[in-house]
Amino acid sequence: MKKTYQRLPDSELDIMLVLWNNTPPMTRPEIEKVINMKKKLASTILSLLTRLENKNFVEVTKQGKMNLYTPMVSQSDYQAHESQSVLEKLYGNSLKKFVTSLYHGKKISSEEVQDLSEFLKNLEDREE
Repeated sequence: MKKTYQRLPDSELDIMLVLWNNTPPMTRPEIEKVINMKKKLASTILSLLTRLENKNFVEVTKQGKMNLYTPMVSQSDYQAHESQSVLEKLYGNSLKKFVTSLYHGKKISSEEVQDLSEFLKNLEDREE
């Protein structure tokens, strides 16, 4: 059964990115240190971590007086879910419409189009 995820607000996604891109488990001060290198969050890190725990995105384990936070959702699973959601909602499940809007919006270069073409060719070759 395919697992579905609720879309995360940017502030919660920022915390998940820290957990995904570092070595979990991490403490709140470790997460806060990485977050604060990039930007200050309006909400407290602790309240965001509590929300992520309630949504089953992170697991909290006690180690002495410290809480350790570990992601329960992989970055690739979340990205796949979000990508599919955007594709369905905004582009009627049409990958062609999605790529076309990126290309015409100057958000994708001709080199990236070539890379995408090669990627799709490789996928076709694997299917045969």
